[in-house]
Amino acid sequence: MALRAFKATAMFPFRRRAKPSLSSLSIPSHFICPISLDLMQDPVTLPSGITYDRRTIELWFSSGHRTCPVTLLSVELDDQLLIPNHSIRRMIQDWCVANRSHGVERIPTPKTPITSLQVSDTLAEISAACRSGDRLLCAELIALLKKSAEESERNLRCILSNGATPVLAAAFLRFKTENFLSAFAGISNPDDKETILQLTSDESLKSIILILSQGSLSGKHNAILVLKELLVAVHETEQAITVARTEQLVEKVVMLIKNPISLESTKASLVAAYYLSFTQATKLAETGLVPILLEILVDAEKSLSEKALAALDGVLEEAKGRESAAEHALAMPVLVKKVFRVSDLATEFAVSGMWKMCRKWGEGEEGRPEKCAVEALKFGAFQKLLLLLQVGCSDRVKDKASELLRILNGLEGKEECVETLDFRGVKRAL
Repeated sequence: MALRAFKATAMFPFRRRAKPSLSSLSIPSHFICPISLDLMQDPVTLPSGITYDRRTIELWFSSGHRTCPVTLLSVELDDQLLIPNHSIRRMIQDWCVANRSHGVERIPTPKTPITSLQVSDTLAEISAACRSGDRLLCAELIALLKKSAEESERNLRCILSNGATPVLAAAFLRFKTENFLSAFAGISNPDDKETILQLTSDESLKSIILILSQGSLSGKHNAILVLKELLVAVHETEQAITVARTEQLVEKVVMLIKNPISLESTKASLVAAYYLSFTQATKLAETGLVPILLEILVDAEKSLSEKALAALDGVLEEAKGRESAAEHALAMPVLVKKVFRVSDLATEFAVSGMWKMCRKWGEGEEGRPEKCAVEALKFGAFQKLLLLLQVGCSDRVKDKASELLRILNGLEGKEECVETLDFRGVKRAL
């Protein structure tokens, strides 16, 4: 039952894409993985004697199973568990060559996975090179480790499980260059908060900001990935304010949002901006972040929308952010639009953003909240908030939506909804 359920839910991106001429071709049964029911690419044998494709059996074990899927015998996971079946692999390769005319491509010879002993030895050499200040040797060893990590997910897991994160962090702290930061970004474990917090020193932060400013595109990309994890790690700690106030940090994060390198780096920058907004919302607004976020939100996909809305909601916490949003024509239309059709998380941030803009701001700001509320009413916020309460939402969203409805209800007659205006002058049948 477990194997049947696993087959029904697992995704196998390496499944053979059969051409029409292959439809009648019979694959020898001992070439087929018992899990994926497809031609094995990298056959390995368990102690039970059953041979599987390496990636499918690793996915089976990573799903929490600790048995051989066919025999149901218990297995203990270690580096020696999966024995490469070279004879079957060569037979499959010969069969592929023999059936080339049917559109079958020869499977490549897989590279031998890295072992825990090899990882431990390499990490020990990297540590020794760091202590002696041998930057060239350290870089060469890290490059080999990075290459192994890129070869397979299995290699990456092996490297991480053997303590690579603190070693790579130490290498960056020792030499503080783009290459070492890139290696840390590519291999480190984001859950290792203790190690990531080691990068909060003034010199380390200055090096990261220098790379964000003057590094290559890949260097900037890796720097923002590391910075994002660093800001997540220090959130709600005593170091959060100190890190957020690092000179030019806010400016460099906003720069990467304004001038994107890649979708991944933009998302990382938005997350960084969200965490910076807890202490630097005013400064973020002063750097012109609000208009940039609103432009992004016009046609952003789900994940990007969620992160941009989170950053916007954070900046709207302060008066400067609300002022900037109130002066922008897209603010209310975008927030009202994002209440639905994205996700529950996006809904929460969109409602929170409207709530902050439509409430009383403070002394000297009379009139602005009402102007924002009229804008919200104009673009159909009242109807959407009513619908939101009907379909259900979290208590936190419900409270803010209810307060917004009370505010908007008090403005009845001051502004017609856009939907109503669209049909003004249309003669209706009696």
